[in-house]
Amino acid sequence: MYHSKHNNKHTRRDVLKTGAALTAAGMAMPYFFTGAVAGEPNGHRPTIASIGVGGRGSDIGRQAARFGNMVACADVHQGNADKFAADFDGKCRVYRDYRQVLDRNDVEAVTIGTPDHWHVKIAIDAMKAGKDVYCEKPLTLTIDESQLVCKVAKETDRVFQVGTQQRSEFRGAFLEAVAIARSGRLGDKLKARASMGPGKTGGPFKTQKPPKELDWDFWLGQTPKVPFCQNRCVYFFRYWFEYSGGMVTDWGVHHTDIALWALGGEHTGPIEVEGKGDFPLGRELVLGYLLGKKSAADLPNSYNTVRSFDCTMHLPNGNVIRLNSRQNNRDGNGVFITGDKGEVIVNRRGIGGKFVEELKRSPADKQWLEEEVSKLYGGKPIRPVRGHMANFFDCVKDRSQPISDVFTHCNSANACHMANIAMLLGRKMRWDSRNQEFIGDDEANRLTCRKQREPYGIQA
Repeated sequence: MYHSKHNNKHTRRDVLKTGAALTAAGMAMPYFFTGAVAGEPNGHRPTIASIGVGGRGSDIGRQAARFGNMVACADVHQGNADKFAADFDGKCRVYRDYRQVLDRNDVEAVTIGTPDHWHVKIAIDAMKAGKDVYCEKPLTLTIDESQLVCKVAKETDRVFQVGTQQRSEFRGAFLEAVAIARSGRLGDKLKARASMGPGKTGGPFKTQKPPKELDWDFWLGQTPKVPFCQNRCVYFFRYWFEYSGGMVTDWGVHHTDIALWALGGEHTGPIEVEGKGDFPLGRELVLGYLLGKKSAADLPNSYNTVRSFDCTMHLPNGNVIRLNSRQNNRDGNGVFITGDKGEVIVNRRGIGGKFVEELKRSPADKQWLEEEVSKLYGGKPIRPVRGHMANFFDCVKDRSQPISDVFTHCNSANACHMANIAMLLGRKMRWDSRNQEFIGDDEANRLTCRKQREPYGIQA
């Protein structure tokens, strides 16, 4: 779908040239080019289709094509689809409506790289059509969507990988941090800080006529019908609550996912959340809109998610996660895990801290860590790094669940949704994980779902 600031087109030659240049400069390949060359000589190559092929969607589609045969793509922006299909020598058929892709009996697996508000509906439709699914993160727009997609995943038993690549890539650094934290070597009671950059402010933006290649009504889908604005789509859709959750769910779900896993909350999520955020349009105005008390016309045509934020999440086991936007470069972008016996710092550059340095000096401890990482990864190959997409297709082959399964991811996404809800309401929230609802707070429970515009509503 119309998704990225740029319509990047990478050929195999481009990838090899990029790799050579980076190697010469002493740099690692970008994570989206990692993974083994696809298609074992005597193995079955699954038939694949990509839905949403602008920007990041085209990246994951091309990754998937290394492991199977790309036969179709769909995008509400005709130009995105045509450019993506051009790399496949006429073998990739172009569709405007993703449902036509799902109607094809020959398609075994799909990648979904649309804006966030389309993820769940397409994923549910795909699973019901018998397809395995790789979907970009954050998977869900609301807590209600998390419940719906998990329900269908259980019913259909499809293989489902979510694009939280920190679980597979970056030289296994995040897996090492998780293994160390879960081992008890840092102590029994842990605190984690998931830190990232602030969100964006901007607007009011001018509206205009949509490009002729774009089906704007279809792009909007379940969300309110509004005039076309460039800043609502392309890369910037993530700064509108209608389509995403700002940096809290965008970068936040990457780091919160690792923090929950490391602190033993991957199957439960938090039971208590509180926080403060800077809403450029004003908290009350945005809250009124999301509660249905105000219409889209009552809001400026501006980004409406939080710019800066600081939230605290308490887990059932007593561990605590802080999710915040850094105020300066010294605060770092990554996950900081602390116990009474030491601290681990991990980001996409690697893992560090005095505790880790001392641990890795011991050959026995280094071997222990390698074995624990392998266990976390379900015994599948991770070193040398094969990549997140490789893990998906390994699981498509043996019918196991991938490293970033839909169920633990939804707990991570829900933690970020809860943080946004706590900031919108300006009070501490308590969550009943068994009944999947906030305790004694009707307003908070109303924010777990959104009114959906027909005929694009999600049916589970």
